[in-house]
Amino acid sequence: MKVLSIVGARPEFVQAAPISRELRREHQEVLVHTGQHYDEMMSGVFFQELGLPKPDYNLGVGSDSHGRQTGDMLARLEEVMISERPDWVVVRGDTNSTIAGALAAAKLRIPLAHVEAGARSFDRSMPEEINRVVSDHVSDLLFCISPSGVRNLAAEGRTQGVHYTGDVMYDAVLHNVGIAYRRSRILTRIDVKPKKYVLATVHRAANTDDLCRLRSIIAAFNALDEPVVFPIHPRMRMALERIDLQLASHIRAIDPVSYLDMLALEHGARVIATDSGGVTREAYFLGVPCVTLREETEHVETVEHRWNTLAGTDAERILAAVRHFRADGPQPPVFGDGTAAQQIVQLLARR
Repeated sequence: MKVLSIVGARPEFVQAAPISRELRREHQEVLVHTGQHYDEMMSGVFFQELGLPKPDYNLGVGSDSHGRQTGDMLARLEEVMISERPDWVVVRGDTNSTIAGALAAAKLRIPLAHVEAGARSFDRSMPEEINRVVSDHVSDLLFCISPSGVRNLAAEGRTQGVHYTGDVMYDAVLHNVGIAYRRSRILTRIDVKPKKYVLATVHRAANTDDLCRLRSIIAAFNALDEPVVFPIHPRMRMALERIDLQLASHIRAIDPVSYLDMLALEHGARVIATDSGGVTREAYFLGVPCVTLREETEHVETVEHRWNTLAGTDAERILAAVRHFRADGPQPPVFGDGTAAQQIVQLLARR
């Protein structure tokens, strides 16, 4: 079996690693990096730490508007697929790399599988939501990370080819968390103590491009009376420079960190404030309370089991949640048992 696997952004590198490891035991994988994330700390170091093989193709697309970036990826991916003639194309998540790969495969009538299918925020103003929905509806196999994904797809009329496999990001955490404990020195390097700081990440365009939301989020971080470790996403850095927002002295603004350092920061945090779906899930896996800086989440189980609370972007709500939210529920294995990659490869081979 020959599988063409498409990645382009940080979450996709994490999702790809367990599947790549499992695939290459008995099958052929052609790994294609679109170049959506190209900075060393957003791309190269992830390949090194996760043990991902060097991409067979690096399309070098880089940053641009949604339309130009997706169109460029679509044209280049089509060429690769025609040349490689794979048995399957695998896309994951909700990025522009995802939708470009899905459309290219569907138009060429190459069987398509979508990892992390069925996730829904029900907010069509989010580009990620459009990418998810369209990719799901042109896919032949849909691998859901939780039961809610299966329900969402059924509500949209998709029941054939749908499988609840669990989350490959959980596979990745199980494989790497011990390595992170042994190798990472990030807490010492930035001088914070375990469970004595807030970890914050902000990257979604809805938050970085809306000046009112952005000012409110930063006002909340500035008003906290404990250290805030804040890895600055490139989109956030540009937004901060554009409106000249000042960060308080207790905020440790740092460059993007590697995967292992991020696991260490997540595990050591007292609470995590984020607009990232991947970080929300990793917080759940690691047993760390999470405050979501959005009005909705695709991962409703994290809220239902009281490990996550939705604070939106209002400064007072964020402050109250970060200061007072305490996770007090069980952590049932709604994201699977850590064998998602194995199940996915078996299902691909069976079909």
